[in-house]
Parts: sequence; C-alpha cells; structure tokens
Amino acid sequence: MRIVVINHLTLDGVMQGPGRADEDTRDGFELGGWAAERGSDEAVARAWGQRLSAGGGYLLGRRTYEDVLSHWNSRDSPFRDSLNRAPKYVASNSAEPLTWPNSTLLSGDVPAAVAELKQSPGQDLHIMGSGALITSLAPLGLIDEYLLCIHPVVLGRGRKLFGDGFAPTDFELVDAAPTATGVIVANYLPRS
Repeated sequence: MRIVVINHLTLDGVMQGPGRADEDTRDGFELGGWAAERGSDEAVARAWGQRLSAGGGYLLGRRTYEDVLSHWNSRDSPFRDSLNRAPKYVASNSAEPLTWPNSTLLSGDVPAAVAELKQSPGQDLHIMGSGALITSLAPLGLIDEYLLCIHPVVLGRGRKLFGDGFAPTDFELVDAAPTATGVIVANYLPRS
C-alpha cells in the first residue's frame, strides 16, 4: 500500500483552510477559503478526481477526519457514498469514537502503525489536509508521493505543509501542468 498526499498549497507553502473561511481558524487564521476562488477549475477537479476515483482509502488526522465528515457527509454530496464506503484510517490519541463507517483508529505510535499498513496489499491511502500527520510520517520515508495544487496566491501566514523543522527532503518532479486559473498541478516523488 502506498501513501499519497493530495493537498492545495499557496506559493508560500500555506495549506491551512483552503476550502472555506471557517475551515481552520487555529491561531487566529482568518484567510480561509483561498483555494475556493479557483474551485471551479476543471483541471484541478480532474486531477483530484482521477486520483481519488482510482479507489483506495484515506489516512487522516483527527481534525481533518472530523471536518471532512461534518462538511461532506452531512449534506447531499456527490462524494458522500464513496467516502462512506472507503476505508479511513484516523491518526488520533482521542478516545472519542469514530462515527463514520469503515473507520479505524490509529493511536499510540502512529508512524509504526502506518509503516505496518504500508506492508499490506491494497490501493493507495490518500492524505488530505492533516499537516501534523504528514510532518510525522515524511522524515521516516513513509510518504510515497505528493500531488500538490499550487495556487497563485501568497498569504504571508498560516500553517505550512513544509514548515519550520521539516526534515530536509529532495523531490523528483514527475509531472506538472498549469491550469486556466493559474494553479500548478504538480506530482512529486520524495527521493531517498
């Protein structure tokens, strides 16, 4: 099983709150919704759709799991049924139950649990959002691929995908394409 990060980023590396103003207001972040301005970009939707429609499941931090559940599962969403059917692995030390079908809690030594998952046969597990989870897995070589949609905006603040303290990493660019709205859809593999 492979672990693939799929995320929106600004030019300055911010990944916080791309979809909605109220998505992630931690640390007083008031700039949420910055990716939604280009939300109708067909090339971005196609890149995400191709990757996610290939099957597999999700590996999420608790915060992202709860946000996805509350946003996409509580309304008449075209993603609702596929999200409910997909396996979801949730990194969390919270004892609160996971209420979404096909959800498995990963607690304690999450990187060890993910390393064990990677040894299992199966389709890709996709990480969306979940910056703390990514930061805990990347230095251990547990992330196999990054599909990043880099938006032509600089926010100057917010939580970054590759923030301070991230382990130095070299990447190989596999594919990149600009979209009509100026987003760059880039696919990277970390080099060992």
